[in-house]
Amino acid sequence: MIIKKLALLLSTTLLFSCATYNYNEKNNINTKKYFSSKGFVLIYEDKLFIEKIINKKINNNEFQIIHNKLKPRTPVKVINPENSKFVITYIYKNATYPKIFDAVISSKIASALQLDLNNPYIEIIEIKKNKTFVAKKSSIFDEEKNVAEKAPVNEVVMDVISSNNLKDTNKNLSPKIFLIGVNDFYYKDSAVNLKNEIIKKTKIKNIYIKKINNTKYRLLIGPFKSFNTLKNSYISLNDLGFEDLIIYKE
Repeated sequence: MIIKKLALLLSTTLLFSCATYNYNEKNNINTKKYFSSKGFVLIYEDKLFIEKIINKKINNNEFQIIHNKLKPRTPVKVINPENSKFVITYIYKNATYPKIFDAVISSKIASALQLDLNNPYIEIIEIKKNKTFVAKKSSIFDEEKNVAEKAPVNEVVMDVISSNNLKDTNKNLSPKIFLIGVNDFYYKDSAVNLKNEIIKKTKIKNIYIKKINNTKYRLLIGPFKSFNTLKNSYISLNDLGFEDLIIYKE
């Protein structure tokens, strides 16, 4: 009788333990975190590949984007925060390019989003693959569906935007000033020495030292009237080995 009770108790304990383990295992499944970022992008030109600024080519007549983190074929939503227009497409290739840029996009995407070419700022959001995502196609806002539906079925609907609705996005924008922060120094002499070295090794001339306080001196390059005008200076500094550069917007 005692043996039967022990066996019953043991089997009950094992059953409870298994149930508890399965419950915890089910609730501890890691939920995938989808990638998202905001930043400036490089708009593709063949000379960028020829000059080895980027190491991959893309087709400017297609909705293509290359990235240094997301895998090829990853579906993404590319948004222009200024006007809320977006494209749904997928990562075309992995590539290397200057760290200042969040991605490299085709000129067709830039046109469709009506990006300010001097300050091409976008948001990239990885999206979950589902039945509504169709590879090799791109989407636009619902408010423009009535226009898109008039296009032939085998055409990408964004063609409607890029051909008919493009506007000069550089008008009526508030002026922006950009600065490249090279480094902060405790001693002014250290900042002066690095400033002189950069002038010797590059064509950069608009470099100066700003006193932040009695123990901080900031080496800055600029000002630049747009993000687009600072990228050559940024890339020159990258080539010298400067990687942790900061862009200040005023």
